[in-house]
Amino acid sequence: MKLLVIGLGQCGGRIADRFARLNKRGHALRGMDTLAGVFAVNTDVADLSGLRTIRPDYKHRILIGAQRTNGHGVGKISELGAEIANEDVDKIIDAIRTAEGFYETDAFLLCAGAAGGTGSGAIGVLTKHLKERYIGKPVYDVVVLPFRQEETTETRTIYNTATCLKSTYLVADAVFLIDNQRYVKKDSPAENNLNTINAKVAEPFYNMLCAGEETKSRFVGSKTLDAGDIIQTLTGWTVIGGGMSRLERRLPFCGPKRDFRDKMIETSRASHAMDQAISELSMTIDPSDVGRALYLLTAPAKEMSMDILKQLGDNLKSLAPNSLIRSGDYPRDSRQVDVTLIMSEIGSIRKITDYFTKAIDLISVMKAKRGLGYQTRRLEESFDEIPVLL
Repeated sequence: MKLLVIGLGQCGGRIADRFARLNKRGHALRGMDTLAGVFAVNTDVADLSGLRTIRPDYKHRILIGAQRTNGHGVGKISELGAEIANEDVDKIIDAIRTAEGFYETDAFLLCAGAAGGTGSGAIGVLTKHLKERYIGKPVYDVVVLPFRQEETTETRTIYNTATCLKSTYLVADAVFLIDNQRYVKKDSPAENNLNTINAKVAEPFYNMLCAGEETKSRFVGSKTLDAGDIIQTLTGWTVIGGGMSRLERRLPFCGPKRDFRDKMIETSRASHAMDQAISELSMTIDPSDVGRALYLLTAPAKEMSMDILKQLGDNLKSLAPNSLIRSGDYPRDSRQVDVTLIMSEIGSIRKITDYFTKAIDLISVMKAKRGLGYQTRRLEESFDEIPVLL
């Protein structure tokens, strides 16, 4: 699958930068490009300057709203970010059309932090315009949720997150939810933490994107997971995760039969990788509420048998009994077994509902302060009060 990646705001730009590094790795080690292009869009010059891999020219690092912000950002005001994105959307689209592989793009992937100003406000707007201009081409959003301390200390964070989530859900084909708090290490320096989180966001996409672009016959799986499978799986709220088991170095077996223990170890490696992928999902969810799921097993060909694929599928079905499951295998010469897992069409997520509830309460308090009165209402009745930044 070939994606065109656009990072919006500081958080989105850094994630897009990670995708650009993944594409370089795929080009160097596997001889393929899985990205049609990678771009960063921001209202802040300093944030664009801090990127490492995305090309530094003005067509790939796109500064918007310079006359209104003087290149210093929107100060977490997501409404201003949305307004600027609306005004400069043609500038963004003209820039991304310069990508060499633009017309080979299978889907767009937009990345942003939900708590900020530029990314939070712009991601829904750009998603809407891309959907209108490129009919039939999926647009997926990666939305990164704030850290717990941001939620407790900055009121604006809750408001921005709720408006971003509502806006993207209404227009995107699927929204990948990334919970920052799941990956944080409290004793690690902030920069290391953020780099680790950004790597964990992008890394699970690597094998999944490569599998469908593979051209060498010995690396093409018996059940190839291609763009069509991915597109049919992704819809609504979505999470992604990856797991890995290392292979021990062993001398080639020369005897007539394998020990039964070898067979057990092979199966347990793949099961361990699947368990890790489930535990490392980008957000805590209830698997029984999942409508669609997809998994990809990547390993040396001799480590993948029909029994192993069947067991992984059975384990996932027992965990998510209401989901339609797709699967694939991707044989690679490596010293590990990898499992990539996507769960999509998730009916309800408690943390998302909490954001909407808190935002509604916040809006009611703001109205009360303006003399408009305060009235307690049910969540369903108050949901319309959360603004849509489109």
